Amino acid sequence: MPYIAPQSGLKSFTCPHCSVIARQYHYYSSGKLDGSQYGVESQNPVRVSKCEHCEKLALWYFDQLVYPNRGASPPPNPDMPCEVAVDYEEAAGVSTQSPRGSPALLRLAIQKLCIHLGGKGKNINDDIALLMKNGLPQRVQQALDVVRVVGNNAVHPGQIAVDDGEVVAHLFTLVNLIAEYMISMPKKIAGLYDDLPAAARSAIAKRDDISGSSS
Repeated sequence: MPYIAPQSGLKSFTCPHCSVIARQYHYYSSGKLDGSQYGVESQNPVRVSKCEHCEKLALWYFDQLVYPNRGASPPPNPDMPCEVAVDYEEAAGVSTQSPRGSPALLRLAIQKLCIHLGGKGKNINDDIALLMKNGLPQRVQQALDVVRVVGNNAVHPGQIAVDDGEVVAHLFTLVNLIAEYMISMPKKIAGLYDDLPAAARSAIAKRDDISGSSS
């Protein structure tokens, strides 16, 4: 899914409310508490952007997005299991205020994702090893290990600069890629395969039976 991180003053970006890339109208707050009027120029550090698609407002303090509070992280993959998405969203909510806490929450998210994919849930490292034995692609394993190691380092300081906002932003992308590769892609392929004519699927099954018996 294309994603353009929200940025104060940028004409178009992925709306933090509706997750659609849309035109954004930027204003400076007039200072009125009811928010009924906005000005285009002001020395007020409080700024407002309005999404053309959903018409909802985002609140900025100088160049920092403060509402909705999800930093610059992309929305979770729509096929992500609910229990994983909850931790993902919590990590997004603290990503700017606590770049050390966010990786720890993402590590918890992939631990739950490993359980969803067939892991036992006792040890995330063991779960990744088990998934590898069951055919987990190496690139997905590497993505899981990046989030695991950086998340561990957030709790037990080591050599990785987990307070680096760019590193944290990449972790969100990796978690979404893992969900895309392991959940969304198989779901899409299965749907397309099921739409094939019954005769074609029967011929494929017969081919695979012959191939299996000759090996």
